[in-house]
Amino acid sequence: AAVTSGLAKVLWLKKRLGLTDARLYLNQADWLAGLLTGRVGMTDYHNALKMGLDLDELKWPAWVEYLADVDYLPVPIAPGARLATVSRPRARYLGVNPGCMVHAGTTDSIAAFLAAGVSQSGDAVTSLGSTLVLKLLSDSRVESTAHGVYSHWFGSRWLAGGASNAGGAVLRQFFDDRQLAALSERIDPAVASPLDYVPLPRTGERFPTSDPALEPRLSPRPADDAEFLHGLLESLARIEARGYALLAELGATPAGRVETAGGGARNAVWTHVRQRLLGVPVACAAHTEAAYGAALLARDGLQRFASPPQ
Repeated sequence: AAVTSGLAKVLWLKKRLGLTDARLYLNQADWLAGLLTGRVGMTDYHNALKMGLDLDELKWPAWVEYLADVDYLPVPIAPGARLATVSRPRARYLGVNPGCMVHAGTTDSIAAFLAAGVSQSGDAVTSLGSTLVLKLLSDSRVESTAHGVYSHWFGSRWLAGGASNAGGAVLRQFFDDRQLAALSERIDPAVASPLDYVPLPRTGERFPTSDPALEPRLSPRPADDAEFLHGLLESLARIEARGYALLAELGATPAGRVETAGGGARNAVWTHVRQRLLGVPVACAAHTEAAYGAALLARDGLQRFASPPQ
């Protein structure tokens, strides 16, 4: 399991806090649902994937049960499935209708993907935040531990993706919002930058190159800050393009259009640079908040998600 996975965090907590009599572990969504309904013991299979759930069988492997060492693991159910109504004591405390139904959730990144409104195979969402996160709706499932690639079940298709350590964080090392806006106006996005950087904020990369020892390379730095920014934006766009190319090489449906979320989506120059390198239409998603995607999930329920074929 990755160091950021749910299972890795469980093992860390057990060791750090000396938990020897834990009965059940909950992720954030399960904990909140339990707080609202007074019932625990179920989890959505999106969050459960990071805990080690076997998607083919929709059950916990024996090795997860052994490592977790709890009385029982939560029952995996479909994201968006009905759980229960808000408990009466909690409804009174919060001032909500006790008939309010609580639904199983999903991960924050998948909720953001839902918010973008994409629905066709080949539709993709790139999140340009402090890191670069790629999500692609695919007809086929792709997995590669060597590249940090995995897939979530997504209705009748799969949501493949990967996350680079590169992203907006490296831009923040050099420029603030005002500088980024002013310098971007001096960049011609139709012209390729000759600069080739490794725009990492620190040592180590996850995707599309998995190399914990990869060092940042941010030189040579031109005297003109606009040229430097152009090189950074172009280098980040190359990582994105390599990421989608890798997903296709692994068997995913090739990206046909890319919606963009995150702070970087507002930079029109960066959008044009990315579109040139990706070779597909790139746009800013109309909705990017994970909360909006979660609301869509609650509304659509099981219509959007189905159990994987057995």
